[in-house]
Amino acid sequence: MTPTRVADVCDAATQALLEVRFDVAWAGPQLGPDELAALVAGSDVVLTSWGTPHLDAKLWADGTGPSVVAHAAGSVKRLVDPAVFDQGVAVFSAAGRIAWSVGEYCLAAILTLARQLPRFDAAMRVGEWKPGYLRGHEIRGRTVGLLGASSTARALITLLRPFGCDLVVHDPYLDAERAAALGVRAVSLEEALACPIVSVHVPNVPETRGMVSRKLIEALPDGAVFVNSSRGPAVDQEALLEHALSGRISAALDVYDAEPPVLAPEHLAAPNLLLSPHVAGDTTEGHRALTGYVIADVLAYLDRGERGPSFVDPAAWAIAA
Repeated sequence: MTPTRVADVCDAATQALLEVRFDVAWAGPQLGPDELAALVAGSDVVLTSWGTPHLDAKLWADGTGPSVVAHAAGSVKRLVDPAVFDQGVAVFSAAGRIAWSVGEYCLAAILTLARQLPRFDAAMRVGEWKPGYLRGHEIRGRTVGLLGASSTARALITLLRPFGCDLVVHDPYLDAERAAALGVRAVSLEEALACPIVSVHVPNVPETRGMVSRKLIEALPDGAVFVNSSRGPAVDQEALLEHALSGRISAALDVYDAEPPVLAPEHLAAPNLLLSPHVAGDTTEGHRALTGYVIADVLAYLDRGERGPSFVDPAAWAIAA
C-alpha cells in the first residue's frame, strides 16, 4: 500500500508492531505492477488495501510466494486469484471490521427515516414549524427484515437488540440452528420484504442480482423504510425510486446499480430519499483500525495456527462478497 493509504488504514501502534515483528518494506507513492512484483518476491506476508494492484497467481508460480495475504480493506475477490488457495496461501480480510461501520450506518439510516428527520429538515428550511402532516415512528418492537446474514447484517442485529425489534432474516444458507444463535427468525424473501423496515446485506453474485424485484418492491407495506448498503444490482433501482418518489416508502441508498449514479433532479430533491456515495463502511475510526484488525489474526495464525475472524475460508469463496 502507498504511504497515503498507510496513513489511512494503519494507526501508529500497529505500524510500530509491524516494525517489531517483521522486516517491513513499504511501497512507494506510485505503486504499480512492477513494484508490486518486487515487493512480493521473497516476502512471507503481503499487506494490502484499496489501490493495491491485482495479485496474480503467477506471483506464486515458482512456489516461493508469500504464505499470507492480509487485506486491510473489504472484499478480496478482485485482489487475489483463488488459485493461490491451492498453494496453501492464507488470506485475511478486514471486511468484518468494516461491517461494524456499515451496521452503524444502517441503524442511523433506519432511525433517520423512521423519525422522518429529512422531511422535518426540509419543512424547516421553508419556514414550517411543527407541520401537522408529519409525525415520525419509533423502531422499538417493530419487525425488521434483513436480506442476508452477512457480517454487516450481524453487526446491525447487535445494534438493534436494545430496541427489542423482531428480527427476521432471509438467507438461503441460514438454517434454524444458526438463526437461533443469532437471535433471529429465518423467513422467505417475500416475508422479509413484507416488513415495515428492510435492510439489504447480500454479496454481488449472480444469485442476488435483481433479487429485490419490482414485484417485491410493490409488495412493501406503505410507509416502509428500505435501506441498501450492500450492492446496487441486488435491487430494481428504478422501481424503488418510483415508489419512493410517490411518497409511499422511504429509502436510504448508499450503493447503486452503476456507480456513480445518474439521478434525476426529482430524486435529489426528495426528502424521503437519503442518499450517500458508497460510504457506509467509511469512517475515520474504522479505517484506522483495519490493518490492526487483520494483523492480529495474522500473528495468531503464524504463532499458533489459529484462524481468527478475518480469515477468508476458501470453501466460502463462491458466496463471499
